[in-house]
Amino acid sequence: MSQLNVAVVGLGYWGPNLLRNFAASTSWNVAWIVDVDERRRSRMQHLYPTCRASADLQEALDDPSVDLVAIATPPKLHFDMTQRAIAAGKHVVVEKPLAEETAQARALVESAERGRVKLFTDHTFLYAGAVEAMREGFVKGDLGDVYYAESSRVNLGLFQQTNVIWDLAPHDVSILNHIFDELPEAIACHAMAYIHPPVADVAFVLMRYRNGRMAHIHLSWLSPVKVRRMMLSASNRMAVWDDVDPSEKLRIYDKGVVRNPTSETLSQQMVSYRLGDVRIPIVDSREPLAKLVDDVYRDIRGGTPARVGGRVGYDVVRCIEAACTSVANNGIWVGVEA
Repeated sequence: MSQLNVAVVGLGYWGPNLLRNFAASTSWNVAWIVDVDERRRSRMQHLYPTCRASADLQEALDDPSVDLVAIATPPKLHFDMTQRAIAAGKHVVVEKPLAEETAQARALVESAERGRVKLFTDHTFLYAGAVEAMREGFVKGDLGDVYYAESSRVNLGLFQQTNVIWDLAPHDVSILNHIFDELPEAIACHAMAYIHPPVADVAFVLMRYRNGRMAHIHLSWLSPVKVRRMMLSASNRMAVWDDVDPSEKLRIYDKGVVRNPTSETLSQQMVSYRLGDVRIPIVDSREPLAKLVDDVYRDIRGGTPARVGGRVGYDVVRCIEAACTSVANNGIWVGVEA
């Protein structure tokens, strides 16, 4: 199939990664780069001399050859830029979060559906090999019944204009939504702002599911060490994903608790502990963002729906907004509407 043309908008932190992966893919041609900063444009055009550069998004939108607009600007610009791209008849992939509030995210999804264009959210971790393996273990039942999930995403900085929940939680929320294929029914969150009040820099998020499963997410810009770790506690096997580990990303523990089904009360209950082997499976080591841009291409060309469709981004925004509402109300449980 022939290449599609993409315009990459925003060349700050994440935009160059998008640009590099689109340029490396045989499915895409980078037609435009857009950024208001002339130095950024010049630097990227030196690396990718065949693309056109502009400070004005409208120039790229007016080009009929552009098929997809990839937006990697600050979140406050996502809604307006995405609406403009959809109105111009372009498919759009938006850096997380899709929008800054649920109403905006819903409006973008509906606009894309009315305009018959594809909308995607750049939740890159859904293509990480370890996440794919955990999802497979959950779907196939290899893990058994998952009791709870626990995740830590902490480091020292970088401080953002938005709070740590909007900055970091979309990663873990999108991963858990994908693995479990469901949204939590309610979310509670406590957060504190130590450095730049009232912008929260530490947060603890609890997510409750209808089947009794729980998830806990620790977020921080104030940790002396960088931790990117998720654990799934389950009845058959337990999984630990350490994204900082350079080689052994995922470990599967054949450990658990075995209850005596004949006991009737807690005092009578006899338990034993299963202590088996630790397995380090081989997972797909390809760069997740490269897999994402190829998945977006297949979706646009009429293949299977991409893993990161617009409604995936919308669901993440719903969860993050519920967490922030909980913070504003002293950590109460806030429902996530079906």
